[in-house]
Amino acid sequence: MSFLPSYQPIESPTAIFFVVLLIILFAPIIMSKLRIPHIIGMVLAGVIIGPDGLHVLKLDDSFELFGRVGLLYIMFLAGLEMDLESVKKNSRQFIIFGLLTCFVPLILTYLMSMSLLNYSGRASFLLGCIMASNTLIAYPIIGRYGLQRNSSVMLSVGSSMISLFLALVMVAGFSNSFSENSGLQFWLLFVLKFAAFCVGSVLLIPRLTRYFLRRYSDAVMQYIFIMAVMFFSAALSDLIGLEGIFGAFLSGLILNRYIPHVSPLMNRIEFIGNALFIPYFLIGVGMIINLRMLTNGPEVLWIMFLIAFFGTFGKALAAYISSLLFRLPKAEGHMMFGLTSAHAAGAIAMIMVGRKLEVVPGTMLVDDHMLNGVVIMILVTCVISTLMTEMAAKQIVFRDKASMVVSKPTGDDERILLCVKYPDIAPQLLTLASYLLQRKHNRDLVALNVVYDGENSNAEREQGLQLLEKLQRQASSADLRLTTQVRLATNIANGIKHAFREHGCSEIVMGMHVHTEVTQKFWGQFIQSLYNGLNRQIILTRFAQPLTTLRCIQVAVPSRAEYEPGFYRWLERLCRLAHELECRIQFHGRQESLSEIAEYIDNNHSTLRSKYKQMEHWNELPQLCTSMPADHLLVVVTARKGTRSYKNALDRLPDELTKYYSGGRNLMIIFPDQYGAPTKDEVMSFTEAQHHEEKSIYDTILHWLHKKRKNNDE
Repeated sequence: MSFLPSYQPIESPTAIFFVVLLIILFAPIIMSKLRIPHIIGMVLAGVIIGPDGLHVLKLDDSFELFGRVGLLYIMFLAGLEMDLESVKKNSRQFIIFGLLTCFVPLILTYLMSMSLLNYSGRASFLLGCIMASNTLIAYPIIGRYGLQRNSSVMLSVGSSMISLFLALVMVAGFSNSFSENSGLQFWLLFVLKFAAFCVGSVLLIPRLTRYFLRRYSDAVMQYIFIMAVMFFSAALSDLIGLEGIFGAFLSGLILNRYIPHVSPLMNRIEFIGNALFIPYFLIGVGMIINLRMLTNGPEVLWIMFLIAFFGTFGKALAAYISSLLFRLPKAEGHMMFGLTSAHAAGAIAMIMVGRKLEVVPGTMLVDDHMLNGVVIMILVTCVISTLMTEMAAKQIVFRDKASMVVSKPTGDDERILLCVKYPDIAPQLLTLASYLLQRKHNRDLVALNVVYDGENSNAEREQGLQLLEKLQRQASSADLRLTTQVRLATNIANGIKHAFREHGCSEIVMGMHVHTEVTQKFWGQFIQSLYNGLNRQIILTRFAQPLTTLRCIQVAVPSRAEYEPGFYRWLERLCRLAHELECRIQFHGRQESLSEIAEYIDNNHSTLRSKYKQMEHWNELPQLCTSMPADHLLVVVTARKGTRSYKNALDRLPDELTKYYSGGRNLMIIFPDQYGAPTKDEVMSFTEAQHHEEKSIYDTILHWLHKKRKNNDE
């Protein structure tokens, strides 16, 4: 390496940041042309510009800070994106794979270092702990392919935390054995601190999060609050003797249900992490690698080869044995091996602990050859992990797409129309629609603002445009496609119905003002004209708190609801909502309806936390309303007159809700689909509405002509 130029590295903070941004920008471009995962490009760029490469940059405090944040970000995102219900149902698999991926490489590396490298028992054990842990350095690849909730990915993430936790505990105890305070007292204190940390986090973080999200809706404040929770948890984890990455992962798990995967907040968290902090961490990993050590003789190469081979072989053995035990496809086995085979920050932290330990005064436990072998091993395992994860992700995606082509198409005509008017309600409606929407259909939402064609129409139209522009920005932040329209109409209900048909929508989502009670006046001509003139699904909503703070969805289902044509549409929408909010859902109805609902959920949404309670008669609805906690959502499935599930008791619904469920509580009312031609009553109602609109237009024209003639006479 003597041919490399010798000069002072860049010291200006502005220039350092500029160089890092250039790497983040061009590494993916160059690596994509070479068909190499761009994560490898980031690490190699760090090797080239680092102190042991061209020495363009120093490994200064900025890389320590941003790199640390990037590592915490990776673990935090892994916790946020896990499906907790799948984790609970497959906890046995998580534990088995976690134990295998920890102890198989540990034992193999220990035996290898004792027999082939002639290390002492203590040094061999430390090296085994290093290879037992792993870093999810290839996890950003998962996000690009949308496989965060794939079973093998969740198994790999959960097992990585188990193996890392066990390795950190073993290293902590191992390090403590060199001091005078080792023994039972140390382990008792450690267990107490760990238990207090976990229990305190589980009890405190959800309460703080619900309190904050209910009172503050500003996007920047919400993001800062989430980051503060993550770093506080990581700092406490460091304080009790574990690495901060454990605390970051735990906080991600706890905040999981409060940050839906399609929310703007989740989009901001992922964007900032993937754009800056995670690349900074990858570049920093490359900067600690010194390729010049490969020229120090065959001994370093031999140590590096043995460490990398046996550690990687142990991870592969654990992954493929687990995939066989769990009867997973081959691609899932590749994914489990790819994600769990990389070593980075954890290995560096543990080897540095070993560098501080003295076997005898003046003789360190970890010599230079072992240190160099571990550092080179980091580069090798990062490359292997990235390539295997990329290959497995492509195989899984191609396989899933092929199975989707073979399977029968659903024929879902899903396209949601949002009727927006009030600025304080419209953002919630868009958030709700994003949770109800099936993203894989790649269909846009339609936001409609209908303005009454009167004297103030110009001012109201301008207000509508401003409101829709605000919604467009919100949709863009959540990566949603939104079509907007401001429509003039002399009859608001007819304007909605005409726009519904023009845009080819499948259902309507509209809001009730939080301070407006559901009275007989609200349940008057406007709503009747709307649901009588349209035989498609209509959802009326009223939320007194942010959706993410809801703890349960209570659904009142009328008898014979399963015979309605739109039964599975509203059921699917509620299942999606409960899935995104990570909350419980409980259905109240007759046994026949509940059986159909339970069968559908078991077949299509088996991970939902669903419960079923018999409600033999609709007269039990007031009792359900009065017993509803404030952080629950009441969903009432109603019916149009003349339909199979209609009953006279539904006529009293507005009065009952006003009497028993007032005070600005969370409410959703659903009018299910009624396919086919409208009934005679619907046709008459729609015809009367059209006649009323035509008469209004005629009267307006006569009034205008009369006024103009009067002005001419004057």
